[in-house]
Amino acid sequence: MIFKEVRDGRPYPDHGLSLREWAQVPPRSVRLDQLVTTKRELALDKLLAEDSTFYGDLFPHVVAWQGNLYLEDGLHRALRAALQQRGAIHVRVYEFSTAAVAAAVARSSAAPQSAAGSPE
Repeated sequence: MIFKEVRDGRPYPDHGLSLREWAQVPPRSVRLDQLVTTKRELALDKLLAEDSTFYGDLFPHVVAWQGNLYLEDGLHRALRAALQQRGAIHVRVYEFSTAAVAAAVARSSAAPQSAAGSPE
């Protein structure tokens, strides 16, 4: 088996990280068999594309949540590594803790309300 588990969807709350915030997370090596995917399907054309990371982050995004490492972005890169007989890849791992969940909830509740929902 290439991955620890294949899931469809994220079991953790929205972390709200921007691409700029992800870029601040240092990459580290993670074994493929430790990763739980959050997507069941992939596009073969993206898997075979030579420039698949041209517009995005070079490193896949992984969220550490409740003892598991969830591959949030980078399934095609991870599978490409497996096809090249590599057992590990460099990823950015965000440690999603209870405090981070509280911060994400606070960020989402602090977002401006639409004019239609505000009293006049």
